Amino acid sequence: MKLASECYECLQKLIRQAVDLATDDASLKQRAIEKAMKMLDDEFSYSQLSIIIATKIHKIVRAVAHNHDPYRTMKEREMALVRELYPDLSGRGREQSNHYKDELRDYLKLAAAANAIDFFRQPAAIKEDIRKAVSFAVDDSKYLEVRLREAGKVLYLADNAGELYFDLPLVKWMKQFAQVIYVVKPSPVQDDLTLEDVRETGLESEFGNVISTGIASPGIVFSLASAQFKREFESADLIFAKGMGHYEALSELSSEGRFFYCLKAKCKPVAKSLDVPLNSYVAMLQ
Repeated sequence: MKLASECYECLQKLIRQAVDLATDDASLKQRAIEKAMKMLDDEFSYSQLSIIIATKIHKIVRAVAHNHDPYRTMKEREMALVRELYPDLSGRGREQSNHYKDELRDYLKLAAAANAIDFFRQPAAIKEDIRKAVSFAVDDSKYLEVRLREAGKVLYLADNAGELYFDLPLVKWMKQFAQVIYVVKPSPVQDDLTLEDVRETGLESEFGNVISTGIASPGIVFSLASAQFKREFESADLIFAKGMGHYEALSELSSEGRFFYCLKAKCKPVAKSLDVPLNSYVAMLQ
């Protein structure tokens, strides 16, 4: 998905946020903003992907501020919030449905609910959204189950750090049909889940096979991804992609029914691209 006119303002907002989180030093803030804004102005184009520019923004800010993880505190807050909510919400769908055929949709809704996490929103608003019942504007869950039963290997592309608690039940459900590889970032970028985050939760063994994309980028910048990730991506029968960043990257590729998107459309360009209302949840095979 290419950049839209609204993306420029959003990327400006990202620069200000990343800089504010990275340092309290006024001179470093000014230098980081100037360098990031110059890059944005030089590279903003309607033929460009937002995740590529966002990756460069974070690289600049980290380097200028000498801070390898500006979003650390935000991630810890989000993960604490989700840990608090998970025990109640994880049982909600199961109480309403005791039939095997409904399990997948229940786990999908649980995974999607946590995609309400958004680093531009306050914790109280995120908490309120996660508590709401999920209704999919696009619901291809029945097709997902068919694809899972045929798949030998699934790549599950993780998104925000706090989502791993809500991802785990779905990953475990998928593993009865196929090998599932849980894919995270190798090092910090925004509030995305990293290998270190997974290990710190003590859930690495629960997920089983966990690898990284090899590049600290929102979504996936394929030109910079590791050889291991590229091999796994090419050989996977199904790519399960959480979040808007992955949609923005994968929607540029020929999918042939291999990509399944699970996300909340939190911005107008993504909602328009998916042809759904703003803030809709999507479970879509493409």
